[in-house]
Amino acid sequence: MAEPTKVCSKADLSPSTALRVVVDGKPIAVVMDSAGAVHALGDTCTHGDISLAEGFVEDDTLECWAHGSKFDLTSGKPLTLPAYEPVPVYTVSIVDDDVFIDPTPIATSDSVAV
Repeated sequence: MAEPTKVCSKADLSPSTALRVVVDGKPIAVVMDSAGAVHALGDTCTHGDISLAEGFVEDDTLECWAHGSKFDLTSGKPLTLPAYEPVPVYTVSIVDDDVFIDPTPIATSDSVAV
């Protein structure tokens, strides 16, 4: 487990949008879902070299704008084709309204939104 890195303020996020950040050289999409939970997942679609942060957030998914693959915000698993490989997910913590991300990918069974 690496040291969590501050990436933004919670006020920088809004439901149904994603923010691209880079932590330890890893592009990460930070997403606030419609319930207000914050998620962090790999920002590169596994179907193509496309930034997921430029895509669409709907309920608990992030959709790649180029080919329509939807990824689960909690597990990183693709829910639709053409992607069939998951994107990594990362631990998010909120401290005094600041968003921190641990750049070490977590097992999908351990994925938790805060």
